[in-house]
Amino acid sequence: MSDAVVPQQTEAARAGAQWFRRALDSDLFYSFRRSKLTMLAAAVTIFFFLLAIFASVLAVQNPFDPAQLQLMNSRISPLWTADGQTPFLLGTDEQGRDVFSAILYGLRISLIVGVLGVVFAGAIGIALGLIAGYLGGAVDTVIMRIADVQLTFPAILIALIVNGVAKSVFGNRLDPMSMLAVLVVAIGLSFWVQYARTVRGSVMVEKNKDYVAAAQLIGLPAPKIMLRHVLPNTMGPILVIATINLALAIITEATLSFLGSGMPDTMPSLGTLIRIGNNYLFAGEWWIVAFPGLALASLILSINLLGDWLRDALNPKLR
Repeated sequence: MSDAVVPQQTEAARAGAQWFRRALDSDLFYSFRRSKLTMLAAAVTIFFFLLAIFASVLAVQNPFDPAQLQLMNSRISPLWTADGQTPFLLGTDEQGRDVFSAILYGLRISLIVGVLGVVFAGAIGIALGLIAGYLGGAVDTVIMRIADVQLTFPAILIALIVNGVAKSVFGNRLDPMSMLAVLVVAIGLSFWVQYARTVRGSVMVEKNKDYVAAAQLIGLPAPKIMLRHVLPNTMGPILVIATINLALAIITEATLSFLGSGMPDTMPSLGTLIRIGNNYLFAGEWWIVAFPGLALASLILSINLLGDWLRDALNPKLR
């Protein structure tokens, strides 16, 4: 039995090595290596994700735990200033939270909401786009008219409506984790249209090709044809939209939190930290809002640069 396992592991390792070599030799990786700005943007994005993942290790305190906060440590300026104190590198806010620790944990919340929101929007939009493009007819008309109606409203307005409905239904029963789920749903329902329209257009082109006709001829069911044969040929535009929408989702969550409709003060995201710091900006405590705002701007800029590069790299007209 062990003799049978070893060849399988060897074959899997060989296949993985071949895939890795093909990836390194691909036009996409060549385009990535040629752009120093893109490489820098990727490094910054990965750096922010690593900060969020290892927030509990890097932070000097858990800003979500009231037992670790002391009001006597409130509004301490950054460490390099005359009034700075260790271990508060970037100072503290009005509750005695270490700003650096709050940014790490807030970054985690913002990225979780952004990534899950993009995944939720993509799942809805890709499914509806596949159905509309493949089936056509009345189903296509209904789905696309719904998409057209939603496009008349700004995404932030859709998110505010979903958020408001959830709060009116559940009221004070929404704990921080439930609020996070509401934000994911609100963002997902705000951005699904782009996926649906793009996938529908690609599917309408792909379904007239010979490989789809061959799959239909041998009797494959429609769901299997859509998922196994048509969907892989539409992944390029989907990846571009997902990358750009990740930045938009993070901005939307930050906007909702800044307006007071997002994460609560006890479990702040970057948007909540900016809202809290904005109240003390004119009192001279600039660091409470400056550093979360800088972190958010840097994250959004790096993701947008990656999205722009990916759009150009996957565009056959620019090769």
